[in-house]
Amino acid sequence: MEISSNPITKCSKEHEMIYQEWFNLADSDGDGRITGSDAIKFFGMANLPRQDLKQVWAIADTKRQGFLGYKEFIAAMQLVSLAQGGHALTNDILNGEVDLENLKPPAMEGLDALLAKKKQRSKSTDTEVNGSSQPQQSPSAHWFTSSKSAKKVSLSSVTSIIDGLKKLYIQKLKPLEVTYRFNDFVSPLLTNSDFDAKPMVMLLGQYSTGKTTFIKHLLKGSYPGAHIGPEPTTDRFVVVMNGLDERSIPGNTVAVQADMPFSGLTTFGTAFLSKFECSLMPHPLLEHITFVDTPGVLSGEKQRTQRSYDFTGVTSWFAAKCDLILLLFDPHKLDISDEFKRVISSLRGHDDKIRVVLNKADQVDTQQLMRVYGALMWSLGKVLHTPEVMRVYIGSFNDKPVSEAAVGPIGKELFEKEQDDLLADLKDIPKKACDRRINEFVKRARSAKIHAYIISHLKKEMPTMMGKAKTQQRLIDNLADEFGKVQREHHLPAGDFPNVEHFRDILSGYNIDKFERLKPKLIQAADDMLGYDIPELLKNFRNPYD
Repeated sequence: MEISSNPITKCSKEHEMIYQEWFNLADSDGDGRITGSDAIKFFGMANLPRQDLKQVWAIADTKRQGFLGYKEFIAAMQLVSLAQGGHALTNDILNGEVDLENLKPPAMEGLDALLAKKKQRSKSTDTEVNGSSQPQQSPSAHWFTSSKSAKKVSLSSVTSIIDGLKKLYIQKLKPLEVTYRFNDFVSPLLTNSDFDAKPMVMLLGQYSTGKTTFIKHLLKGSYPGAHIGPEPTTDRFVVVMNGLDERSIPGNTVAVQADMPFSGLTTFGTAFLSKFECSLMPHPLLEHITFVDTPGVLSGEKQRTQRSYDFTGVTSWFAAKCDLILLLFDPHKLDISDEFKRVISSLRGHDDKIRVVLNKADQVDTQQLMRVYGALMWSLGKVLHTPEVMRVYIGSFNDKPVSEAAVGPIGKELFEKEQDDLLADLKDIPKKACDRRINEFVKRARSAKIHAYIISHLKKEMPTMMGKAKTQQRLIDNLADEFGKVQREHHLPAGDFPNVEHFRDILSGYNIDKFERLKPKLIQAADDMLGYDIPELLKNFRNPYD
């Protein structure tokens, strides 16, 4: 089972040099990105119908970022060349039987004259960038280091949807979060690396359900620090990422690296960071997806008393960051313990990301598999509390071939189809990454608004002079009623409110009298962002030929 890394396919060295020169010319501001306006000017020289150019952009910009990098630009040029040759442009054309290495660059009217002019202007200095090198840092990275410079961000410096979200966060959402201490109660403040991080897939399950083997199966090899066995072997959270060489980085080091999106994990303390590490290795799949391998969920009191950190809290933190969460079961471990139930409950609000995998299904015959599947669905129904049926993938995700003698020809065909379905889900992750970022950003903004209403309401209920301690205790004890008041006053959906018990635990450590009163300007800024700014951003960075 493998995931094709990109629509970007083979290209000869000679053509790469040509495309590099073209890319530098098309990239008007030299930031390594071809925006929609750049594309309209450059692609127009191909003299193709607008509908063909629309399809070229749609296929090349697979991640829906609103711009083309160097590799995506090569794919776009290959598509233009194919369209000029009379080929019908489809999503699979670059993965078909076309000889891309020998595919000639497209005919671009007037391009030679523009290149000659550029060479004359740049004889004195060679400012060309090598597009095949490591990706340069996002032009927006410095916005997070200086609040003054962030407030002066111009619209022209926003060259992608993600840049636009960064700008909106710094200018409109972050002030609201800081004022009402959102980072103390709900989620740490976002950093540049949180926006630029690759999509993540987290694997959860009891010990020995095949989580580490699943990752090795996708990578077609081991990764640094991987241990497999029938006993609980993975005793730490391991993030498997792309790197230049194979090595492991300790958790305390990972948490302070500015280019990694894990600084928020410092809130769980050294006890957790000592059980956290990052495994780096060069792999085409890891260029697009990061995997999070987790310790097996233990049964009985061991889970709560023998973990030196908040396991449920950590899984909840990762769940908010991840694009897909795989819950793994095997036919011999269908029982969902109280501890595993708590972990699944911590995924509340992320139901759309959860997929269930019944792994090692070839260890039972067809009749037993039918019973196992029914038992699993019954167990999940008691935990997930949703009227919809959860999607369950059945298969054996390891490097051994499926035993047809055990499961029969029908079982083997079923496993192959299920693997293909799961593979299709994983393939879609990079394509949907930008949409997921927008979705999570909007969820965060709504959560921050509700948090601000709650905090300001509690502050309003405090007396001016006498009896502050008694009032604070009464508010904490009757927190569910106070949530109800806020909901009715501001007409907010009850399902968007935080967990009462969790909020109460954190609130008990604060002096409510020190909180801020409601500031309508901050709320209005968040409303404007949700109602106008984000739709306008998506409109500006949609397909330029729409």
